[in-house]
Amino acid sequence: QVQLVESGGGLVQAGDSLRLSCAASGRTFSSVGMGWFRQLPGKEREFVSRINWSGASTYYADSVKGRFTISRDNAKSTMYLQMNSLKPEDTAVYYCAAGGPGVGQYDYNYWGQGTQVTVSS
Repeated sequence: QVQLVESGGGLVQAGDSLRLSCAASGRTFSSVGMGWFRQLPGKEREFVSRINWSGASTYYADSVKGRFTISRDNAKSTMYLQMNSLKPEDTAVYYCAAGGPGVGQYDYNYWGQGTQVTVSS
């Protein structure tokens, strides 16, 4: 079992930055891949980024490549998503997930409760 708790969401203006955190507890965090997804009401969860167990391999959706950076600190059992140059279309509930290594939501077994990110124009 892995328990995940996201934090760091909020309301920002276009062009601003935010850093999301995902704190993990339970089974060994350092041995599992992790990912970030986002979701708008009435829509399916959309893949944002993933990172392997060591942090050496990362992958991004085209929509966020060059603006978002995923990272992890296994000593702190925490994953991060640094979001720069935010756009209104980045507005969504952001979820962290454990599992992978795919880009589909069904590749991940454990999910956090989500944190809202709202970007105003």
